[in-house]
Amino acid sequence: MMLTVGVLYGGRSGEHDVSLCSAASVVTALDPSKYRVVAIGIDRDGKWHVQDSPAIVDDRDFGRILELKKTGAWTINHYEDGGRLFLSEAESGRKVYVDVIFPALHGTFCEDGTLQGLLELAMVPYVGADVLGSAVGMDKDVSKRLLRDGGIPVVPWVTITADQWADDKSACVSTAGNIGFPLFIKPANAGSSVGVRKCKDPGDLAHDIDYALQYDSKVLIEKSIDAREIECAVLGNERPEASALGEVIPSHEFYSYEAKYIDPEGARLDIPAKIENRLASGIRAAAVSAYRLLNCSGMARVDFFLEKGSESFFLNEINTLPGFTRISMYPKLWKESGIEYSQLIDRLIGLALDRHRKRMKLKRDK
Repeated sequence: MMLTVGVLYGGRSGEHDVSLCSAASVVTALDPSKYRVVAIGIDRDGKWHVQDSPAIVDDRDFGRILELKKTGAWTINHYEDGGRLFLSEAESGRKVYVDVIFPALHGTFCEDGTLQGLLELAMVPYVGADVLGSAVGMDKDVSKRLLRDGGIPVVPWVTITADQWADDKSACVSTAGNIGFPLFIKPANAGSSVGVRKCKDPGDLAHDIDYALQYDSKVLIEKSIDAREIECAVLGNERPEASALGEVIPSHEFYSYEAKYIDPEGARLDIPAKIENRLASGIRAAAVSAYRLLNCSGMARVDFFLEKGSESFFLNEINTLPGFTRISMYPKLWKESGIEYSQLIDRLIGLALDRHRKRMKLKRDK
């Protein structure tokens, strides 16, 4: 029987536009002999819209994107319905059933466990990490504490909440400044470098913290390290595998949102990364360890800093729903490792179905 795959995209996050680009690639690559595709766009207000005839259109900044049209007032079930997701449109009475969800989504309300919680309630299979893995992976502060306690090296940091900032800005600035300049200020729950600033001057620190707090109620202040940016793709559930490594070589001062998505010359991807085999093996092993430690499943891209002039590496962050265009690092790393884009999608859907089958066997009563 042909599976109906619901490709979720858009979303209520600062990475809404990036998601449209990922979704275009996923929809194009899904094999029509294996899957029936239903594109489900989530607009910036969080409303879901089943697309009648999903169209891939040109975009000035992102090249090709999956168009998102508002198509009525759709409701989503939150109860088990034969292992499928059931959506209905109030005015027309139209009903749509989906066997498995592929979230081509990024950022808050998409990658942070909230969406995954809805899909768990509906008991429908979905690609990527579950509620816990998604929530922990999204929160840079919580994930860094778990990684540190698990023996995986992370960059020195302090965390400042909006309440702490409101109560005593001077104390927060003093604490952050103790790390040493330059440093990075990041929203704790955001991706694609949204809200990130590199601060070199103590006089700019308060302004940069104010800026980051626009995107989250908690910010990280991290030590800036002169390092190469190394990335590893991980795939699997109970037995995760690590890909070859890649290196991001930005032409900007750091790998900013503009460098990632807007400037076509913003960065070069070097795949495979030019790293001595023994060191590369250590980084790949750390990626798998972090994946397990943070309760990930399905997929994740694990980003590292490799300090220049030494063999010291630090885990920067883990992305449980990484960019998924054909030129994104995650699928390119797996292509280098022998898995083509369409095969990767098949593997991810298979992992989602396998996890769902195992969960449905668990007892829920005495």
